[in-house]
Amino acid sequence: MQLVKQSYSGIVQAVAGLGPFARLAERAARSAPYGLERWAASLLAIHDIDRMIALDLPWWNVAATRDVEAHLRAHPGARVFEYGSGASTAWLAARAGSVTSVEHHADWLRKVAGKASSFDHVTLWHRDLESGAYAAAIDESDETYDLIVVDGRERVACLWHAIPHLRPDGVILFDDSGRSRYRSAIGTCGLAERRYFGRSYCVPYPDHSSILRG
Repeated sequence: MQLVKQSYSGIVQAVAGLGPFARLAERAARSAPYGLERWAASLLAIHDIDRMIALDLPWWNVAATRDVEAHLRAHPGARVFEYGSGASTAWLAARAGSVTSVEHHADWLRKVAGKASSFDHVTLWHRDLESGAYAAAIDESDETYDLIVVDGRERVACLWHAIPHLRPDGVILFDDSGRSRYRSAIGTCGLAERRYFGRSYCVPYPDHSSILRG
């Protein structure tokens, strides 16, 4: 399955640079944020951080993304903690007062750092998986957050570490929440879940993201 995904991604990236598709991306960047044109352009941006940032999109379910944006609008200067860096880091930085993002892959983090360099309120951390430092990174301070994004590795452990750092009116965005290995943890975490299923950025099939609230 992983080989199939890599092959699909490679084909899409090769096609995305062709004239008609490049023009689609340019038009989509000026189109409605949650409309079909922006979503269609995201299908050509899978695993391409430059194209995703140009489209101003994270790789989440479309409706869940709209919910997160509304939450950030309602909390000016919001503090955000993110597990799993990427185009979403830049998307969050454009809408929040501060973003701390932790990533386990050092080379990928260096690439994200280059893309996020224009945001002085973004802090990027590299933490390894083997020692447990990645999931526990949020415990390195006593801060609480308006939004916590769980969208990287070790998501169950990240969720348990995240909950004590969630502000009373804060939310957790848990991506790919339909996967069976995550359902028990989400169901027993003590937070109310609103699970979205449907159109999702970067993929041609419906997918899940969940918003968890206290």
